[in-house]
Amino acid sequence: MASPTTVRSPYLHRVDLVTDVIKTHAKLGDKDANELAVQVLRVLNSVPEKIR
Repeated sequence: MASPTTVRSPYLHRVDLVTDVIKTHAKLGDKDANELAVQVLRVLNSVPEKIR
């Protein structure tokens, strides 16, 4: 029996990437780093395309 595969969205990959960077440069736990990563991505996504 084959194990089910989990498909992760590009957004979740970005959250993981930003979380890893935050954990590398700040003394935060997994949960806090993940919450901060979500906030960082939310802010970046709110910047208009012309400004980015």
